[in-house]
Amino acid sequence: MNTLTAGDNAPLFELKNQNDKLISLKECLKTGPVLVYFYPKASTPGCTVQACGLRDSMTELNDLKVTVLGISPDPVPKLARFAQKQELNFSLLSDEDHAIADAFGVWGEKKFMGKIYDGIHRLSFLVGQDGKVSHLFNKFKTKEHHEVVLKHLK
Repeated sequence: MNTLTAGDNAPLFELKNQNDKLISLKECLKTGPVLVYFYPKASTPGCTVQACGLRDSMTELNDLKVTVLGISPDPVPKLARFAQKQELNFSLLSDEDHAIADAFGVWGEKKFMGKIYDGIHRLSFLVGQDGKVSHLFNKFKTKEHHEVVLKHLK
């Protein structure tokens, strides 16, 4: 796993969101920085807490002109159910073949309850309007993710 760090060019991508609409990082960057956050699986406890924290912070993030894009390997219909159930107010993107997760360096070996498998590591990237990673968020608890992001932005 070769994770991107501050100063690296972010891979420009287009992925479908929970509404089956193609979302482009390049287009999102036209309005301000983009928080690209990777999470393992929709509708799991940690991922739900993380997403709801961002949902509840959206006014502050909008004031800072930050677009939030959540990326997981879940298919679009599962993202749609997750977004609707949690009333999420930002795009969740489907990366089923984990190509974008690979490009950001967040797909790799994980261990859980004695099992080893490949999956997404929970990392977030702040991408500046220049298309470069301006900050890597790699030390946070899911329930505090939004606070860590806002503290950095302010």
